[in-house]
Amino acid sequence: MGFQQGLSGLNAASKSLDVIGNNISNANTVGFKAAQAQFADVYANSLSGAGGTGVGIGTKVAGIVQQFTQGNVTATNNPLDIAINGSGFFRMSNNGAISYTRNGQFQLDKNGGIVNSQGLGLTGYVADVNGVLSTGSAVPLTINTSDIAPKQTDNATALLNLDSRSLIPGTVAGVPPAITVPFLITDPTTYNNATSVAVFDSLGNSHVLQTFYVKVDPALRPPPALPAGITSQWDVFASVDGVLIPRAAVVPSPVNAMGTLNFNAFGQLIGTLPAVATSPKALLIDIPVTSGAITPISTPNIIFDLAGSTQFGSSFSVNSLKQDGYTSGKLSKFNTAKDGTIVGSYTNGKTSVLGQVALANFTNPNGLQSLGDNQWNETSSSGPSLVGAPTTGSFGALTSSATEDSNTDLTGDLVNLITAQRIYQANAQTIKTQDQVLQTLVNLR
Repeated sequence: MGFQQGLSGLNAASKSLDVIGNNISNANTVGFKAAQAQFADVYANSLSGAGGTGVGIGTKVAGIVQQFTQGNVTATNNPLDIAINGSGFFRMSNNGAISYTRNGQFQLDKNGGIVNSQGLGLTGYVADVNGVLSTGSAVPLTINTSDIAPKQTDNATALLNLDSRSLIPGTVAGVPPAITVPFLITDPTTYNNATSVAVFDSLGNSHVLQTFYVKVDPALRPPPALPAGITSQWDVFASVDGVLIPRAAVVPSPVNAMGTLNFNAFGQLIGTLPAVATSPKALLIDIPVTSGAITPISTPNIIFDLAGSTQFGSSFSVNSLKQDGYTSGKLSKFNTAKDGTIVGSYTNGKTSVLGQVALANFTNPNGLQSLGDNQWNETSSSGPSLVGAPTTGSFGALTSSATEDSNTDLTGDLVNLITAQRIYQANAQTIKTQDQVLQTLVNLR
């Protein structure tokens, strides 16, 4: 019996050394999960199953169990490197054959697909041209590198302060003019202030929209009389690319300006003339273009909203001036958010969702079959995969430009290596002792 017990111990120690050596050899393998050899004792049972004084006949390998503990996350310079912080596996496709990995070292192939070093495609949820994700089923992800389409300007907003101390154009020695001074875009003495913003047509061409603000004398206005509560008025003129824009056809008025701003005695903007039904403190601007784009730029007009603007006794200031259009843009970079959303940044300053990485998880990860190349395969022991978005349910979060290190405990394994070596030597000694005992028996006379 002693020989069998010693041999089983040698085999067990040898297997333990193999497992420890494999852990150590993969201490620098991204996404590697260290394994542990587990053993069980062996007893010979009688036919009746009775007897409680039996001597064990050795040991056997009960299983090689991988430890799916979290590895350290290390930053890299590759925006396509992704680390999982928590539970889950990347779901990889090889022409439809699915495998799973924790190695998040990815790159783009010639078709824009996100692949690993073996050419397996990372799967997830694709996005349409508007950045809306299709979360029905996970498919191989492809980065769309086409230009983002331009958007024509529909709305513009301005938050201004017009100086209440400003004089009416044409005022001489503090005396206002007897008649309204005609506005001339080329004569800065005919207006008080001006500002500009870029607007975009349907082809993404940029046009400079400039607005001019002229303080007026309400007494020189034609009927009707000033509405109640209004103490001062400013006319607004506009030009595009240096050409004066006529008043919008949908808002005819005897006043040649684009519109008029009405302020009360507290410097608050009460409304505009003519009033816009949907935005009572806005003006309509009709901007024709000759670039081959839709004209005017917006249908029927751009809404230029001045809500919140004031007329205080302080210098003219532009606190905010923006619009909602933009030109086309090329993809300049992209990154992956914690929830797996891949967001592309474009040269026009806009961003768009390009897709979302999907993760898979298992009821029993130790039931997965190792395939090599940091890949695992689903088995009946692991249970079916549960697929979903990162940070939802039991799935971990993703870290972009980072990888997950091997979870090998190098210090611990080196100590275990010494222990396994001693166990191997001890089992060899039992065989040697049994041999000596047998030799003594043979030598009896």
